[in-house]
Amino acid sequence: MSDDAASNVIALYQAYAADFDRSRSRELMEKPWLDRFLAHLPPKASILDMGCGAGEPIARYCIERGHQLTGIDASISLILLCRERFPGHRWLVGDMRDLRLDRRFDGLIAWHSLFHLTPDDQQIVLERSMRRATENAVLLFTAGPDRQETFGRFCGQTLYHASLAFEEYRLILADGGFEIIAHEIEDQSCGGATIYLAKRSRS
Repeated sequence: MSDDAASNVIALYQAYAADFDRSRSRELMEKPWLDRFLAHLPPKASILDMGCGAGEPIARYCIERGHQLTGIDASISLILLCRERFPGHRWLVGDMRDLRLDRRFDGLIAWHSLFHLTPDDQQIVLERSMRRATENAVLLFTAGPDRQETFGRFCGQTLYHASLAFEEYRLILADGGFEIIAHEIEDQSCGGATIYLAKRSRS
């Protein structure tokens, strides 16, 4: 069941893109973590938002603070919304497991997106994205509280989630030259999200 559910995530977000956009909260409970992330970036930083959805509220918050966004999402319907809302930025249809980008980024975000991948695929995405990072880059992503696979519901359909354990993430990040500088398990002020903030510590 887990393999089928994991492989169906992209199709769900494509089929129910409008429902997702309507239901996505704009209250920005993520603001404290985004502020911590942005505090490490230079002015007019380049940010890669992996699994950007329709660009709200995460990308919008970064854009309104003067940063340049490149968003990637496998749902063409969601990317079309991004292009309509934020035409001065770069929005790409693609699978974040197959990052093929021609530039490096000061900031990397995978908010409520990485955890829709299998544990093995999460490692691939983290490794590839870190290779697209500048020497002082910062990475922000959400995961689960421990190594697990779980199944939620989205528009009446099964929605896959997975996570590695803290030590596994720490080792993957360290191999890519990143150090975890902030971490919170099931942050209740942020909807119960488990959050990692990491900064490049070596090239």
